[in-house]
Amino acid sequence: MNDGSSTTFLLIFMGLAIVAMLFMSSRARKRQAEATSFRSTLQPGQRVMTTSGMFGTVVAVDGDKVTISTLGGQESEWLLVAIAKLVEDEPAADDDELAATDGTGAGLQDEAAPPTDLGTNPLPPRDDTAR
Repeated sequence: MNDGSSTTFLLIFMGLAIVAMLFMSSRARKRQAEATSFRSTLQPGQRVMTTSGMFGTVVAVDGDKVTISTLGGQESEWLLVAIAKLVEDEPAADDDELAATDGTGAGLQDEAAPPTDLGTNPLPPRDDTAR
């Protein structure tokens, strides 16, 4: 390779790297703007998920603090930036799905499937007499 082609290659490579960095930076700014606008529209009654994975219902929004109530009725205060996303209500189970369960939503065991016995050891007994 001569000196001119290696310089051209280096310039092209550096240009592509700069374009990639600008693209990634603009995407990050866009996501941050979307998150900020989402958090500014939080209202009591909305179901949310926190960044740590806790689900709850917004009870109150006071400045940069949000009070969330869990299913058990416990309320906790969170920073506004800890709210990750809105949680869409899950659709109710269809009648066909309920027919295949015992009514509680936990499916009945398939008749053809063998029962699971977790109390047995899958390894054969060890023969200590050969030592």
